[in-house]
Amino acid sequence: MSTTNRGKKIIIIGFVSIVILFLIYGRYQDPEVFTPSALESIQRIALGFYITMITAIGGIGFGIYKYQKNKIDEQGKDILTTIAIVTSNLKSRKIFIISFIGYGIFFSLVSGTLVYQPEINFVTHYGATIPSGFIAPCCDDPGYMPKIIIYLTEHVGLQIIPINLILQIIVSYLVAINSAIAINAYTISKKGRGMSSIGAATGLFIACPTCAGTFLSIFIGTASGIGLSILLTQLQTLFIALSIPILIITPYIMAKKLQNADGSCKINFKT
Repeated sequence: MSTTNRGKKIIIIGFVSIVILFLIYGRYQDPEVFTPSALESIQRIALGFYITMITAIGGIGFGIYKYQKNKIDEQGKDILTTIAIVTSNLKSRKIFIISFIGYGIFFSLVSGTLVYQPEINFVTHYGATIPSGFIAPCCDDPGYMPKIIIYLTEHVGLQIIPINLILQIIVSYLVAINSAIAINAYTISKKGRGMSSIGAATGLFIACPTCAGTFLSIFIGTASGIGLSILLTQLQTLFIALSIPILIITPYIMAKKLQNADGSCKINFKT
Protein backbone atom coordinates (compact mmCIF):
# COMPACT_ATOMS: atom_id res chain seq x y z
CA MET A 1 0.00 0.00 0.00
CA SER A 2 1.41 3.40 -1.01
CA THR A 3 2.09 6.15 1.54
CA THR A 4 -0.66 8.23 -0.08
CA ASN A 5 -3.26 5.50 0.44
CA ARG A 6 -1.97 4.87 3.96
CA GLY A 7 -2.36 8.58 4.75
CA LYS A 8 -5.91 8.58 3.36
CA LYS A 9 -6.79 5.52 5.41
CA ILE A 10 -5.50 7.09 8.63
CA ILE A 11 -7.49 10.29 7.96
CA ILE A 12 -10.71 8.37 7.27
CA ILE A 13 -10.28 6.16 10.34
CA GLY A 14 -9.71 9.26 12.47
CA PHE A 15 -12.90 11.01 11.32
CA VAL A 16 -15.01 7.85 11.52
CA SER A 17 -13.71 7.25 15.05
CA ILE A 18 -14.80 10.74 16.11
CA VAL A 19 -18.30 10.31 14.64
CA ILE A 20 -18.71 6.93 16.36
CA LEU A 21 -17.40 8.42 19.61
CA PHE A 22 -20.02 11.20 19.49
CA LEU A 23 -22.82 8.71 18.80
CA ILE A 24 -21.75 6.32 21.56
CA TYR A 25 -21.45 9.07 24.15
CA GLY A 26 -24.86 10.40 23.07
CA ARG A 27 -26.36 7.27 24.64
CA TYR A 28 -25.32 8.57 28.07
CA GLN A 29 -27.30 11.83 27.75
CA ASP A 30 -30.40 10.55 29.53
CA PRO A 31 -30.67 12.36 32.90
CA GLU A 32 -32.17 9.18 34.42
CA VAL A 33 -28.84 7.43 33.86
CA PHE A 34 -27.06 9.92 36.11
CA THR A 35 -27.72 8.34 39.47
CA PRO A 36 -25.21 9.07 42.27
CA SER A 37 -23.85 5.53 41.99
CA ALA A 38 -23.28 5.86 38.23
CA LEU A 39 -21.80 9.38 38.26
CA GLU A 40 -18.21 8.32 38.99
CA SER A 41 -18.26 5.73 36.17
CA ILE A 42 -19.70 8.24 33.68
CA GLN A 43 -17.04 10.79 34.69
CA ARG A 44 -14.41 8.20 33.77
CA ILE A 45 -16.19 7.57 30.46
CA ALA A 46 -16.16 11.34 29.79
CA LEU A 47 -12.41 11.47 30.46
CA GLY A 48 -11.92 8.50 28.12
CA PHE A 49 -14.00 10.37 25.52
CA TYR A 50 -11.49 13.23 25.42
CA ILE A 51 -8.47 10.94 25.43
CA THR A 52 -9.90 9.02 22.47
CA MET A 53 -10.91 12.19 20.62
CA ILE A 54 -7.47 13.77 21.02
CA THR A 55 -5.85 10.54 19.84
CA ALA A 56 -8.10 10.54 16.75
CA ILE A 57 -7.26 14.19 16.02
CA GLY A 58 -3.56 13.38 16.29
CA GLY A 59 -4.07 10.46 13.89
CA ILE A 60 -5.80 12.72 11.37
CA GLY A 61 -2.93 15.21 11.58
CA PHE A 62 -0.38 12.45 11.03
CA GLY A 63 -2.40 11.10 8.09
CA ILE A 64 -2.50 14.55 6.45
CA TYR A 65 1.26 14.89 6.93
CA LYS A 66 1.95 11.49 5.33
CA TYR A 67 -0.46 12.17 2.46
CA GLN A 68 1.01 15.60 1.73
CA LYS A 69 4.61 14.38 1.95
CA ASN A 70 3.95 11.56 -0.50
CA LYS A 71 2.21 13.92 -2.94
CA ILE A 72 5.29 16.13 -2.94
CA ASP A 73 7.64 13.16 -3.37
CA GLU A 74 5.61 11.84 -6.32
CA GLN A 75 5.68 15.26 -8.07
CA GLY A 76 2.45 14.50 -9.90
CA LYS A 77 0.51 16.97 -12.02
CA ASP A 78 -2.86 16.82 -10.29
CA ILE A 79 -4.46 19.62 -8.30
CA LEU A 80 -3.85 17.96 -4.91
CA THR A 81 -0.13 17.76 -5.63
CA THR A 82 -0.13 21.48 -6.47
CA ILE A 83 -1.89 22.27 -3.18
CA ALA A 84 0.61 20.10 -1.29
CA ILE A 85 3.60 21.83 -2.90
CA VAL A 86 2.22 25.35 -2.54
CA THR A 87 1.45 24.89 1.16
CA SER A 88 4.74 23.17 2.00
CA ASN A 89 7.41 25.63 0.92
CA LEU A 90 9.17 27.70 3.58
CA LYS A 91 7.14 30.87 3.01
CA SER A 92 3.84 28.96 3.05
CA ARG A 93 4.67 27.09 6.25
CA LYS A 94 5.23 30.38 8.07
CA ILE A 95 1.94 31.79 6.72
CA PHE A 96 0.15 28.55 7.61
CA ILE A 97 1.38 28.51 11.22
CA ILE A 98 0.58 32.19 11.81
CA SER A 99 -2.89 31.86 10.24
CA PHE A 100 -3.69 28.61 12.07
CA ILE A 101 -2.74 29.96 15.50
CA GLY A 102 -4.18 33.44 14.90
CA TYR A 103 -7.51 32.18 13.62
CA GLY A 104 -7.68 29.55 16.36
CA ILE A 105 -7.39 32.28 19.00
CA PHE A 106 -9.97 34.41 17.20
CA PHE A 107 -12.32 31.42 16.95
CA SER A 108 -12.00 30.79 20.70
CA LEU A 109 -12.98 34.37 21.46
CA VAL A 110 -16.05 34.52 19.23
CA SER A 111 -17.36 30.95 19.60
CA GLY A 112 -17.70 31.03 23.37
CA THR A 113 -14.77 28.73 24.08
CA LEU A 114 -13.08 31.60 25.90
CA VAL A 115 -15.75 33.10 28.16
CA TYR A 116 -15.63 36.61 29.63
CA GLN A 117 -18.60 37.64 31.79
CA PRO A 118 -17.86 40.87 33.69
CA GLU A 119 -21.39 40.97 35.11
CA ILE A 120 -21.06 37.52 36.74
CA ASN A 121 -18.66 36.50 39.49
CA PHE A 122 -18.01 32.78 39.11
CA VAL A 123 -17.14 32.43 42.80
CA THR A 124 -20.38 33.93 44.14
CA HIS A 125 -22.72 32.66 41.39
CA TYR A 126 -21.37 29.13 40.90
CA GLY A 127 -19.30 28.54 44.03
CA ALA A 128 -16.23 28.04 41.84
CA THR A 129 -12.70 27.76 43.13
CA ILE A 130 -10.21 29.95 41.26
CA PRO A 131 -8.46 28.42 39.39
CA SER A 132 -10.25 25.10 38.88
CA GLY A 133 -11.84 22.91 36.24
CA PHE A 134 -14.09 19.90 35.75
CA ILE A 135 -15.83 17.79 33.10
CA ALA A 136 -19.62 18.22 32.82
CA PRO A 137 -20.80 14.83 31.47
CA CYS A 138 -24.53 15.61 30.88
CA CYS A 139 -26.89 16.54 29.26
CA ASP A 140 -27.17 17.89 25.69
CA ASP A 141 -27.25 16.83 22.05
CA PRO A 142 -24.52 14.51 20.65
CA GLY A 143 -21.33 16.49 20.06
CA TYR A 144 -22.08 19.07 22.75
CA MET A 145 -21.20 16.81 25.67
CA PRO A 146 -19.11 16.20 27.67
CA LYS A 147 -18.01 19.80 28.26
CA ILE A 148 -14.83 20.87 29.97
CA ILE A 149 -15.40 23.90 32.22
CA ILE A 150 -12.35 25.80 33.49
CA TYR A 151 -12.46 28.85 35.78
CA LEU A 152 -9.35 31.00 35.25
CA THR A 153 -10.43 34.13 37.16
CA GLU A 154 -13.68 35.39 38.70
CA HIS A 155 -14.86 36.56 35.27
CA VAL A 156 -12.80 34.59 32.71
CA GLY A 157 -13.10 30.91 31.92
CA LEU A 158 -13.03 28.24 29.24
CA GLN A 159 -15.97 26.18 27.98
CA ILE A 160 -14.68 23.42 25.72
CA ILE A 161 -17.45 21.78 23.69
CA PRO A 162 -16.36 18.70 21.67
CA ILE A 163 -17.98 19.62 18.34
CA ASN A 164 -16.73 23.21 18.58
CA LEU A 165 -13.22 21.97 19.31
CA ILE A 166 -13.33 19.75 16.22
CA LEU A 167 -14.70 22.60 14.10
CA GLN A 168 -12.09 24.99 15.48
CA ILE A 169 -9.28 22.70 14.36
CA ILE A 170 -10.85 21.93 10.95
CA VAL A 171 -11.76 25.53 10.12
CA SER A 172 -8.44 26.95 11.38
CA TYR A 173 -6.63 24.39 9.22
CA LEU A 174 -8.70 25.28 6.14
CA VAL A 175 -8.32 29.02 6.76
CA ALA A 176 -4.55 28.54 7.03
CA ILE A 177 -4.50 26.55 3.76
CA ASN A 178 -6.56 29.26 2.02
CA SER A 179 -4.28 32.00 3.33
CA ALA A 180 -1.09 30.23 2.25
CA ILE A 181 -2.41 29.54 -1.26
CA ALA A 182 -3.94 33.02 -1.67
CA ILE A 183 -0.72 34.82 -0.73
CA ASN A 184 1.31 32.66 -3.12
CA ALA A 185 -1.28 33.28 -5.85
CA TYR A 186 -1.20 37.01 -5.18
CA THR A 187 2.61 37.00 -5.40
CA ILE A 188 2.49 35.26 -8.79
CA SER A 189 -0.21 37.63 -10.05
CA LYS A 190 2.06 40.59 -9.29
CA LYS A 191 4.69 38.99 -11.49
CA GLY A 192 2.25 39.05 -14.39
CA ARG A 193 1.68 35.36 -14.89
CA GLY A 194 -1.92 35.58 -15.90
CA MET A 195 -3.95 35.71 -12.69
CA SER A 196 -5.86 38.77 -11.53
CA SER A 197 -4.92 40.20 -8.15
CA ILE A 198 -8.57 40.35 -7.13
CA GLY A 199 -9.08 36.66 -7.86
CA ALA A 200 -5.87 35.72 -6.11
CA ALA A 201 -6.80 37.58 -2.95
CA THR A 202 -10.32 36.14 -2.70
CA GLY A 203 -9.21 33.33 -0.40
CA LEU A 204 -7.97 35.82 2.16
CA PHE A 205 -11.44 37.32 2.59
CA ILE A 206 -13.59 34.18 2.79
CA ALA A 207 -11.54 33.06 5.78
CA CYS A 208 -13.84 34.42 8.46
CA PRO A 209 -16.66 31.90 8.90
CA THR A 210 -17.28 32.96 12.49
CA CYS A 211 -17.94 36.60 11.64
CA ALA A 212 -21.64 36.19 10.75
CA GLY A 213 -22.28 34.28 13.94
CA THR A 214 -20.35 36.85 15.95
CA PHE A 215 -22.43 39.70 14.56
CA LEU A 216 -25.63 37.82 15.32
CA SER A 217 -24.45 37.08 18.85
CA ILE A 218 -23.69 40.73 19.50
CA PHE A 219 -26.98 41.96 18.00
CA ILE A 220 -29.31 39.45 19.68
CA GLY A 221 -27.28 39.45 22.88
CA THR A 222 -27.68 43.22 23.20
CA ALA A 223 -31.40 43.07 22.46
CA SER A 224 -32.40 40.07 24.54
CA GLY A 225 -29.78 39.53 27.23
CA ILE A 226 -27.75 36.42 27.95
CA GLY A 227 -30.73 34.04 28.00
CA LEU A 228 -30.11 33.07 24.36
CA SER A 229 -26.45 32.18 24.87
CA ILE A 230 -26.98 28.42 24.39
CA LEU A 231 -29.00 28.95 21.20
CA LEU A 232 -26.38 31.34 19.85
CA THR A 233 -23.62 28.84 20.53
CA GLN A 234 -25.44 26.27 18.41
CA LEU A 235 -26.20 28.84 15.67
CA GLN A 236 -22.52 29.76 15.69
CA THR A 237 -21.66 26.09 15.17
CA LEU A 238 -24.11 25.96 12.23
CA PHE A 239 -22.59 29.04 10.57
CA ILE A 240 -19.11 27.60 10.89
CA ALA A 241 -20.12 24.14 9.61
CA LEU A 242 -21.79 25.69 6.53
CA SER A 243 -18.60 27.59 5.74
CA ILE A 244 -16.48 24.42 5.49
CA PRO A 245 -17.53 23.51 1.89
CA ILE A 246 -16.51 27.02 0.75
CA LEU A 247 -13.16 26.73 2.51
CA ILE A 248 -12.59 23.35 0.81
CA ILE A 249 -13.58 24.46 -2.71
CA THR A 250 -11.63 27.73 -2.77
CA PRO A 251 -8.13 26.16 -2.55
CA TYR A 252 -8.95 24.04 -5.62
CA ILE A 253 -9.94 27.16 -7.57
CA MET A 254 -6.85 29.13 -6.55
CA ALA A 255 -4.46 26.19 -6.96
CA LYS A 256 -5.69 25.71 -10.52
CA LYS A 257 -4.25 29.14 -11.28
CA LEU A 258 -0.90 28.07 -9.84
CA GLN A 259 -0.40 25.26 -12.35
CA ASN A 260 1.63 25.47 -15.54
CA ALA A 261 0.11 24.37 -18.84
CA ASP A 262 1.41 20.82 -18.29
CA GLY A 263 -0.16 20.60 -14.83
CA SER A 264 3.07 21.10 -12.88
CA CYS A 265 3.23 23.63 -10.06
CA LYS A 266 4.61 27.14 -10.59
CA ILE A 267 5.86 27.24 -6.98
CA ASN A 268 9.13 25.63 -5.94
CA PHE A 269 8.71 23.41 -2.88
CA LYS A 270 12.05 24.52 -1.37
CA THR A 271 11.62 28.30 -1.75
